Amino acid sequence: MGLPETATRTLLVVMAHPDDGEFMCGAALAHWAHAGYVLHYCLLTHGDVGGKDSQMTSQELVALRRNEAQEAARQLGSTQEVIFLDFIDAQLVPSLEARRAVTRVIRQVRPHVVVAQDPTTFWHGQRYINHPDHRASGEITLGAIMPSADTRLVFPELLDEGLEPHKVEELYLTNTTHTDRWVEVTQADLDCQIAALQAHRSQINFDPREMIEREARAEAEIARAHGHDFTFATGFKYFDFRR
Repeated sequence: MGLPETATRTLLVVMAHPDDGEFMCGAALAHWAHAGYVLHYCLLTHGDVGGKDSQMTSQELVALRRNEAQEAARQLGSTQEVIFLDFIDAQLVPSLEARRAVTRVIRQVRPHVVVAQDPTTFWHGQRYINHPDHRASGEITLGAIMPSADTRLVFPELLDEGLEPHKVEELYLTNTTHTDRWVEVTQADLDCQIAALQAHRSQINFDPREMIEREARAEAEIARAHGHDFTFATGFKYFDFRR
């Protein structure tokens, strides 16, 4: 299951850091972009504390990660400039300022579909604690979708900027423990995800292929238990606001 193919619909990805979308759902993003969706990326931070080089300053890392994020988006099929909201890495909180900023982007881009991070995910298993920025990014985005983006008198200053309300039709949450929608992806989609991850040279010093393909097979196995005959898949928590 996934988005219907059309050349006229727009998809907005809202993530906390460069490389979040690539790790969490890069193959699905590539699949949708190649199906004809116009793919926009919005990153709340630059990932400016995620450096491993002791000789690199935060300012240098920001410039590097901006370039990496743009190249990664290109590898996934986006032709748009990545939008950066300039909040501080590892200090992101679901403030009204942040919600206003994402609301502004939604009203500017006017996406039919948003892909965001699940704010309810605190951990996976016994080896992974979810980054608080990921949870904050999800909470910010959900608050921007409802009620801020499509309610006229929320953030009236946006009306002064000429930004009319906009209703998002569908929402896909990634990095979730509440999966109820699976998107079938192909080997070519996975190859795009791997290439996008490899664009983040400041962060990734290993070949991610085995990990990415293993995770896509595992997700497809779960999807098969729900009646989907997939070899590779990406799972999401899904919302349809058109009903």
